[in-house]
Amino acid sequence: MPKTNSVNMLRFLDALLKHGNFTRAAKDLYISQPYLTQTIQTAEKELGLAIIDRDATPLTLTPGGRLYYQHLTALENETTQFQKQLKHYAHPDKQVIKIGVLSSLGYYLLPLVLPAYQRVHPESRIELVEDISERNEQRLLHGELDFLLGQNPETIAPGLTIHDRGRDGYYAVIPASSRLYRAEHAYLNPGTVPIERLLAEPLIVSPQGSSIRRQLDYLFSKYHLTPNIAVESTNTLTITKLAQAGMGVTLLPDSVHVQPDAERYNLYPLPEDLIALNYFIAFPMTKTLTPAEKDLVTIFLTNLESSLAANSSIPS
Repeated sequence: MPKTNSVNMLRFLDALLKHGNFTRAAKDLYISQPYLTQTIQTAEKELGLAIIDRDATPLTLTPGGRLYYQHLTALENETTQFQKQLKHYAHPDKQVIKIGVLSSLGYYLLPLVLPAYQRVHPESRIELVEDISERNEQRLLHGELDFLLGQNPETIAPGLTIHDRGRDGYYAVIPASSRLYRAEHAYLNPGTVPIERLLAEPLIVSPQGSSIRRQLDYLFSKYHLTPNIAVESTNTLTITKLAQAGMGVTLLPDSVHVQPDAERYNLYPLPEDLIALNYFIAFPMTKTLTPAEKDLVTIFLTNLESSLAANSSIPS
């Protein structure tokens, strides 16, 4: 029978919360219902409190049960991290490189870098931490990450060595639902839409803490605008699809390709002196790079430059 601090207890509670009763939970766990009931009762006796609110339909956790559930979740996360750390000592010849990146940025940058890097260093293993830039910057500074991939290095924390490469412009997706939409125009000419009017539209944006949102917040401040945010998403594909569907205007980097569709939306290029991206790879100033890590930096810069050059040759 699992002990109260066993991660197996987390599986039992997950099944109970999923199914709402002991019978279906036990079936899902491939154990008997009496065994599951006895296990929960034993844990409650050891803890000195009720875990499950049996008066609720479906079953729920009591306040004490929620605290216990959080404790078990923390134990599972701690165990996972411990196992990852052990792998480093069990396989010292296989270097683990931890990279932080915003998920909406990773879909563009990572395919440019990781396949090429793995061909050169198949012995290395990559671990990704997908989170907003602010949190990943702190992880990098505290030694929890080896590298950070991001946009606009002028906005990140000091204490980091930064290698940046290239500039990527922006364009707006203006759906047919917008007052700025012009029928039968796949593209709008640069300078034909005032930025103040564009930013005053309902917007679909990334959350605060992302590099793109920092630039947008700067523009809101510059033009003294209170943004009308329709929805936020960390996923660029979601943002793009919502704009195409008419939920609001969005601003996307040139590296995000959207097929023109004059009947549904306009594509409008924005001036690079107003808003642009500068991609970078960063690591702590105190870090001495291994040969494999130096190759990662070189591949990032080389392949990114090639990609940006290819994008710039595509008419917008």
